[in-house]
Amino acid sequence: MFKKSVVMLLALLIGGCTTRAGHSLPYDAWSLRFFSPDYMEVWIETADVVDIHEYVFRGKGSGVPAIGYPRALSKGIPPEFRGKPGGWHENPRGKGKRVIGAALPRLIYVRWQSLAEPQTYEAYIEIPESARITMLKGERAFCGADGKWITDYRKLLIVGLAPGGIAKVWLGAPCLKSTEVTRVQGTINPEGPYRGQTNGEYYFLSDESKAYIYKFGIPYGSW
Repeated sequence: MFKKSVVMLLALLIGGCTTRAGHSLPYDAWSLRFFSPDYMEVWIETADVVDIHEYVFRGKGSGVPAIGYPRALSKGIPPEFRGKPGGWHENPRGKGKRVIGAALPRLIYVRWQSLAEPQTYEAYIEIPESARITMLKGERAFCGADGKWITDYRKLLIVGLAPGGIAKVWLGAPCLKSTEVTRVQGTINPEGPYRGQTNGEYYFLSDESKAYIYKFGIPYGSW
């Protein structure tokens, strides 16, 4: 089943095009978001979506995902490392894009550079039917931002990317805690960064993350 899905995705990516699909959702679009553990920086080369109608939506993730440490405006190496890269955040949110025009997701393909190692990985993430059912269910939620009770939907598909090629997925909502969906072991992409177009050169790793990894190492096995 997995091999069949991979072959189908590749065929669609080669011969298909991004098309608005007719769909019936209780909201206008769901979002694909990404994050990485503290100091374990990542560069996403691409993220593509196949929905349940087999439409392909390409380029729905790229660049630097959300990360706690190093902070966005931090410079140099801090006197104290406050981030905790081991394990996952209790309620991840990530950052990313809305997948406008898509029906519920069936498959996510993501290719990324794990800058902490460095290594290039790719993963095919099959979204289970149970997750799609959850995405259609409204839940009563209290939103602290405006102090109101609303009907909220888990329309945020959040992917955590960690060293070793680990990709873990949650469903989130603006006013609900994120819930776990699945965990995938990605594979090394033998072409290397940018499909071999940069002679093995990776996106840069910050000095702060370099210093953390030099001092404490990478907590493999915690994700």
